[in-house]
Amino acid sequence: MRLPSPWKSGTALTLAMTMASTLAIPLAFMQPATANANAIAQRFPDNWRNSIQSGTLIPTRYEKEQIIVTPNETAPLTLTVDRDITNGRGTVIIPEGSQIEGELRPEGDGTQFVAQRLVIEGDDIETEIDATSDIITRRETISRRSDPRILEGAAIGGAAAAVLAEIFGRIDLWEVLGGAGLGALASVLIRNRNEVEVITIDPATDLTLTLDSDFALQTAFQERS
Repeated sequence: MRLPSPWKSGTALTLAMTMASTLAIPLAFMQPATANANAIAQRFPDNWRNSIQSGTLIPTRYEKEQIIVTPNETAPLTLTVDRDITNGRGTVIIPEGSQIEGELRPEGDGTQFVAQRLVIEGDDIETEIDATSDIITRRETISRRSDPRILEGAAIGGAAAAVLAEIFGRIDLWEVLGGAGLGALASVLIRNRNEVEVITIDPATDLTLTLDSDFALQTAFQERS
């Protein structure tokens, strides 16, 4: 049976509208997904996969059992990273054995280690790193009555070594931080000193570092010049 022309036109129009609606449905779902992906890409730059966040703890170790500095002393110190530091994806960002160079600085009522550089010797890599220890306030008074053998094997800051040398008459019992010898310390010797107050640091418990800003592997690591 032949349909009149108006029927043909109506049927064609209905089919066209149905197809258009069918095509529009997946497009409507695709647009939010695409917008979502773009938003995620903007919030998380490419290097986020190779970074660790501020607040990450970095356990370290040091070859000596004790470090001694005066309360107002700044002394160089190099620590060793004690385990792999990974991000949330399990990627190693700072490998165990990396060196963190920095210094002990007076802070508040004590001293604090402030990191300056991260060094990965095997890969010939060096970069700045923003990390600090807690403030260490443990103090001890050492006098002529003290047994100098209690300091054997300790690492001593240059200023502390100068005063202790004045008290005990020698510094060869200790390792002086920065490699300073007695001649180099002469300018800071305090004559007729009978005792000195020092800050004592236990590397096993006092020198876990906290990352103070995000550290990104891709953007931060540079080959040494």
